[in-house]
Amino acid sequence: MKGLFLLLHTVVCFGLNAQIKTGAERTDKYFELLQNKRIAVVANQTSLIGSTHLVDSLIALGIEIKTVFAPEHGFRGDQEAGVTIKNETDSKTGLPVVSLYGKNKKPQPSQLDSIEIVVFDIQDVGVRFYTYISTMHYVMEACAEKGIPLIVLDRPNPNSNYIDGPILDTAYRSFVGMHPVPVVYGMSIGEYAKMINGEKWLKGGIKCDLTVIPCTGYTHETPYVLPVKPSPNLPNSRAVSLYPTLCFFEGTALSVGRGTDLPFQVVGHPLLKGKTNENFSFTPVSATGGGFIVQAGNTCYGYNFSKSGMLEKEKWIDTIPGIKIELFIDLYNRFPEKNNFFGKDLFFDKLAGNSTLRKDIIAGKNATEIRSEWKKDLDEFKKIRQKYLLYY
Repeated sequence: MKGLFLLLHTVVCFGLNAQIKTGAERTDKYFELLQNKRIAVVANQTSLIGSTHLVDSLIALGIEIKTVFAPEHGFRGDQEAGVTIKNETDSKTGLPVVSLYGKNKKPQPSQLDSIEIVVFDIQDVGVRFYTYISTMHYVMEACAEKGIPLIVLDRPNPNSNYIDGPILDTAYRSFVGMHPVPVVYGMSIGEYAKMINGEKWLKGGIKCDLTVIPCTGYTHETPYVLPVKPSPNLPNSRAVSLYPTLCFFEGTALSVGRGTDLPFQVVGHPLLKGKTNENFSFTPVSATGGGFIVQAGNTCYGYNFSKSGMLEKEKWIDTIPGIKIELFIDLYNRFPEKNNFFGKDLFFDKLAGNSTLRKDIIAGKNATEIRSEWKKDLDEFKKIRQKYLLYY
C-alpha cells in the first residue's frame, strides 16, 4: 500500500510539475563554471536532478567535490528538528559532511580553505522561520569573507502565491528569523539570496559573488508539489501549506502533531477535551531519532486539518487567504489556562518576529484589527521584493 502511495505521489508530482525545470536540472547553465574547480556543495535530500542526487550527478560528470555542507535535519534529511547534527562521512560517496546546524551554523574559514566555488541547492518552503534561508545567509557570508563565488540552484517556492505576516523586528533576530521580511515572503530561494545581497544584510554590508541559476516554466502562481519532503515533519503538500499558520503553535503549549502521522496538519492539547465541539483526538509519541516532542504520550484534543472541507473549522483554513490568525484567537479563547498558553520562553515572539502579535491576541483584538497593523509594512516590503524577482 505504501508503495502504491509513493507511485501515485510521483505521478501527481510529475503531472503538476512537468513544465517546470529547476536550476539543478539546467546543468548546461552551470557545468562549465564547475569544471576543473574544487567545490563544496550545500545540500540535503531535496537536492535532486530528476531522481538522482545532485552530488552523485556532479561526481558522475567528473566534478571534484571536496566537502558537503548539510543544514538542519542533516544531509539525508532524516533528523528531527532541534537534534544536534554531527559531522560525518557520507556512506555512499565517502565525502566529508560538515553540519551547519547547532554550534557551527556558518562554514569556518578553515573548512573553505581548499574550495574554489560553492554550490547551494536546497528546497525551501517560503516561510521565514524555516531555517534553510538562515543557513543560506551564513553560507553567503562565509563565501563573501573568503572571496569564494556562490552558485544558488533555484527551486520553486510552494508557498509563493501570497505574502503575509508581520515583518520581523530585528530586535527579535534569531536563527528562525534573521531578516526584516514577513513570515511568508513570496520569493524563491534564489530571489531571496539576491535580496540578502542587494539589501546588504550580510555582516558589515559585504556582498557575496552570487550567481543564481533560475528555474524555467515557473511563475509565483504556478502550483508546485514537492517531489521529496523537505524535512521529516513536512511530509506532504497539505503540511507545507499549513506550516505558516500551524508552526506558530510551536511557541505555545499545544502540539502540532509532531510524533504522529499528521505533523503540521493537526493541533491540540489535553486541556482542550470537550472545548472544540469536535470528536477528534491524537496522541504524540516520542521521536525515535531524538528531539523533544510536545505532549508525548498525552491524548490531545483539537482540530484535524489534514483534508480540506472538514467541518466548520475550515472557515479558517481553506477560505481565508494567508496566515490564519482566526485560529490563534480561537484556540487561545478556548484554552482554559490562559497564563500557560504561550511558553515561558516566549518562542512565539521569535516566530512572529515581535511581541505585538502575542499581546494583541491576549488583548482580545480580532483578526481584521491585527491584519491592519501589518498592511503598511507589507506594502513597503513588496516594493523591496520587486527589485529581486526572477519570476512573475
